Amino acid sequence: MNYRNRIVINPTIRSGKPCIINTRIAVADIFDYLGGGMTIEEILDDFPDLTLEDIQACFAFAADRDRRLTTIPHEIPI
Repeated sequence: MNYRNRIVINPTIRSGKPCIINTRIAVADIFDYLGGGMTIEEILDDFPDLTLEDIQACFAFAADRDRRLTTIPHEIPI
């Protein structure tokens, strides 16, 4: 999925947090709801402007961000 069509970063919206396009709902908000026990269906019911593709874009964004993180190699004992 190409999340770039659905996730935007605008410094004037939510202090530059990545948000679902045309909303003020941050990617982090979606993961907070899921982490709090809500299902995707419950999120979609609570936010009728969101689509399943918006939620999937949040996952794709997070996966891409995780791939780009710098990893620290394991220490090698001397």
